Amino acid sequence: MTAAAPTPAPPRGFWAEAWNRYRRMPLSMTALVFVGLLGVIAVLAPVIAGTKPVVCRYKGRISFPCLAYYNRAWEPVVFATDKFRGEYPRNLRDKDPDSWAVWPLVFQDPYRAVRADEWPGLPGNPARDEGRPSRRNLFGTTQAGVDVFAKMVHGTLVALLVGFVSMGIAATIGITVGALAGYFGGWVDAVVSRATEVVMCVPSLVLILALLAIVEKPTIWKMMAVLGLTGWTGISRLMRGEFLRLKSAEFVTAARAVGAGPGRIILRHVLPNALAPVMVPITFGIAAAILTESGLSFLGFGQPPPSASWGSLLNDARSNLKMWWLVFFPGTAIFLTVLAFNLVGEGLQKATDPRLREARK
Repeated sequence: MTAAAPTPAPPRGFWAEAWNRYRRMPLSMTALVFVGLLGVIAVLAPVIAGTKPVVCRYKGRISFPCLAYYNRAWEPVVFATDKFRGEYPRNLRDKDPDSWAVWPLVFQDPYRAVRADEWPGLPGNPARDEGRPSRRNLFGTTQAGVDVFAKMVHGTLVALLVGFVSMGIAATIGITVGALAGYFGGWVDAVVSRATEVVMCVPSLVLILALLAIVEKPTIWKMMAVLGLTGWTGISRLMRGEFLRLKSAEFVTAARAVGAGPGRIILRHVLPNALAPVMVPITFGIAAAILTESGLSFLGFGQPPPSASWGSLLNDARSNLKMWWLVFFPGTAIFLTVLAFNLVGEGLQKATDPRLREARK
């Protein structure tokens, strides 16, 4: 009796093969782990550094005051009614002896200086030249005495939000207009191509500054929108080229033959096959958006103070160059973050581009 032939393993899809190739690149994997670590820090920023309890019991109710770092409206009203004024340790003890709280790992606020005895027995934050890195203030303090480590931790959320949200807007616009131009061609392609060329002819930084000047009150969300509205051109041109190449493929012809409409062909057949090359410029764009936001904040065009932004820390250093820690720590964070996203993008390019794979053989 002959043994049955082993069942062949099912073939892996494109993205599974790309991930298998990507994880063989140590430098790109290290960068991806670093980006993941930044994401964890951004999400858990109020748990890492802050002066508001992570969770507390006050007057018989459980609340999470740290959520106010994400949105001020999320801070329970009872603490404003009882006039805590942002100082929780003593007020919790004096106004409700039965209260308890779980505190962040580092008792420092990203928006204000910690005052003397705000935490029982601890001195207030030093200011100006006296705010050098110490055991109490790991990365030193700003001119006003605000802890740099706390601003760096909470600034991670700002940096990643700027990168992902702005490029999400840019990718949505670029993929949509590029797909329409590439698939339909004709006057649609002509209009989209001319609009893309007009936006590309204007220097991005000049266009961003002009748009921010029109905005009455710049906020981080408006900056994300401006960065997204000015960063879609490269994605659009690449998507247009992919659609021009794929719309005459056999599987598209077969879809038309069975009666599929343009919308179904674009969304179900062409778009999934055109996304791989677009992922690379999106990753590079995230790094560029973080760098642009830091540059705008450094020049004073970013989010108005008080803000937890790496670029705003660099701006603070301009008034006193002796405070080297205001340059070193945020500058290092910006450099490593931009480098990590660029390495992730380079790894994606090598993992998804068949020409690069063939060249290495």
